Amino acid sequence: MSEFCPCGSKLTFCQCCEPFLLETKKPKTPTQLMRSRYTAYAMGAVEFLYKTSSAKVKKEFDADNSRKWAESAKWTGIEILKESNGKADDTTGSVEFIAHYTVNETEFNHHEKADFEKINGEWLFMDGKIFGPEPARRSEPKVGRNEPCACGSGKKFKKCCGAQP
Repeated sequence: MSEFCPCGSKLTFCQCCEPFLLETKKPKTPTQLMRSRYTAYAMGAVEFLYKTSSAKVKKEFDADNSRKWAESAKWTGIEILKESNGKADDTTGSVEFIAHYTVNETEFNHHEKADFEKINGEWLFMDGKIFGPEPARRSEPKVGRNEPCACGSGKKFKKCCGAQP
C-alpha cells in the first residue's frame, strides 16, 4: 500500500485519515469525515463507518455485508465535487462526491450527496442521496396476460394482441 492516504489528499496516511480511524482525533468538517469514511471502506474498517453514523443509520447498518463489499472492491479514488456548509459554526453540512472502485476488473463510480450533522460537537453521517440513471418508466399501464386486451376486442390480452405468432 502507498504511504499516501487512500482519500487522495496527497498527505501521508498518518498525517491524514489515520488519526480519525484510530479515534485519536475527530474530523473537523464533513469533508474530512467523508474522506475518512472513504478511507475506512478502502481499508475495510467498517467499525469506523458504524461509529461515525447517526442513530438512524446505525439501526440499518449491516457490518458483515459492508465488510464483504468493502473487501471485494479495489478502491481507486474519491473526487469531492461540492461542499455545502460544514464550517466551524455550522451544525449541518453536505458533501457531493464520486467514489471510484473496481470489482472483478469492472470500474464503478458511486456518485452521492452525503448529509452530515454535528451532534455534541462531532460530525456524523446522516443520510445520502445516490445519483444514477433514472429507472425506465412505462408510458402506458402494464397489461397482464389475463386482462382484457387494450384494443377493445373483448378477448384476453394473451389471446389477442399478446398472442405469440
